[in-house]
Amino acid sequence: MNLLSRRSRLAIAAVVDVALHARPQPVAAKALAGRHNLPPRHLETLLQALVKTNILKGVRGPRGGYELARERRRITAGEIVRAAMNEGFDDEAPVAESRLVEAVVTPMIDHAGTAFLAALDAVTVDDLCRRANEMQAFEGQETGVDFTI
Repeated sequence: MNLLSRRSRLAIAAVVDVALHARPQPVAAKALAGRHNLPPRHLETLLQALVKTNILKGVRGPRGGYELARERRRITAGEIVRAAMNEGFDDEAPVAESRLVEAVVTPMIDHAGTAFLAALDAVTVDDLCRRANEMQAFEGQETGVDFTI
């Protein structure tokens, strides 16, 4: 069972990708989207949410893109998920209203969600980058600079 939305998983992947590829230049959204087989426009709102929450930093200009706003050991998976969820895309379904939902189900889910996010808070981007390198997650993929204008 996967408890994270696709948007949250993509947010974590995007931040780890930026952490691995943003040197010496920022990562262009187009290059990031290409490595994850997505249209570049699909990522823009997500990347902006990560900029707004001080996880990524947007760099303007012809060699612009995205880089980490802080050291990767100071960014957790939990904070990335919170940034992705706070944009309102994960909660679009209508919610049932009843005493059972309000008094029993919602508090239980809130408690489980808090525990789940606490577990994600123990995982840093640095941990994920080390794992990606161990697993050779980008082996065989183009990771160089994209000079397309």
